[in-house]
Amino acid sequence: MSDTVCLGAIAGAFGVKGEVRLKSFTAMPEDIAAYGPLASEDGARSFEVTLTGATSGALTARLSGVATKEQADALRGLRLHVPRDRLPALPEDEFYHADLIGLEVFDTGGARLGRVRAVLNHGAGDLLEIEAPGRRATVLLPFTREAVPTVDTGAGRIVADPPEGLF
Repeated sequence: MSDTVCLGAIAGAFGVKGEVRLKSFTAMPEDIAAYGPLASEDGARSFEVTLTGATSGALTARLSGVATKEQADALRGLRLHVPRDRLPALPEDEFYHADLIGLEVFDTGGARLGRVRAVLNHGAGDLLEIEAPGRRATVLLPFTREAVPTVDTGAGRIVADPPEGLF
């Protein structure tokens, strides 16, 4: 597990006065500003975030040290992280997406199915994108209790019972 967790990304400038469009990856998008300063993945840059509104598919925000449209545009694509210890503890059977990425996936018989590449959500629930050995395309596994009965982040593994024919 990484010491930081990505909470959002800058989607580009908003207006001409240095505001940015901010994609939030938090459960409640507005909560992104509640975790204190957000930093680049390498920690080289840190920003205080002040939300100013919302736009189509993103929040609008001011970042400390960003005063012009050109400065805001230069940050497009920057992913914003916080130290893991600033995040609240989760109830049992809830996971941060960052903790699932990279876990090995095995079927209920112990055969290796692959590794979690990403956690996706297109509106109908979470999907685990799995890189399976010997396959060119990734496999999308529904992240439900039926399809994924066991997640053991400590051991770095997931036990899956995928629908027939998925793998």
